[in-house]
Amino acid sequence: MVSEREKMVSGQLYHPGDPELAAARTRAQGLMRAYNQTIVGEDARGPILAALLGSHGAAPALRAPFYVDYGFNIHLGDQVFANFGCCFLDVCEIRIGHRAAIGPYVQLLTADHPRESETRGQMLENGAPITIGEDVWIGGGAIVLPGVTVGDGAIIGAGAVVTRDVPAGATVKGNPAR
Repeated sequence: MVSEREKMVSGQLYHPGDPELAAARTRAQGLMRAYNQTIVGEDARGPILAALLGSHGAAPALRAPFYVDYGFNIHLGDQVFANFGCCFLDVCEIRIGHRAAIGPYVQLLTADHPRESETRGQMLENGAPITIGEDVWIGGGAIVLPGVTVGDGAIIGAGAVVTRDVPAGATVKGNPAR
């Protein structure tokens, strides 16, 4: 039998009220609360991030407050920087490459909802992964939607809403980002 967690991370429809998923969100909330009470340079940050995230490379710099759904689906390369107030809804994987710089209040949203009202009425959700390449710069307040891949060296302008893949080296801005 496939668990709701397995359905969720694979992008299938799943029940978010499942007890295993509820417990995982509660765990993440406790770790976020602990992390968000720290300041830059405190030794406690490293172990909290290691417990919260799926994986991270060397020298991650995530400014508090930092928000996630689960945390275990987030994978960071080396020297990833995320400024204050970022929200990473990680029902599916979020992979961020080395040296990515993420501005304040950026949202990476893998969570999605069915388009059909009958399916939504059954309280089902789904998602799609997000991949951010190496040396990407995402401006403050940008939103990256489910299923988007951002290529190496790309720039996303502040406040952009990214609905489609961004090629390597491209600069996009606006709503929708072009």
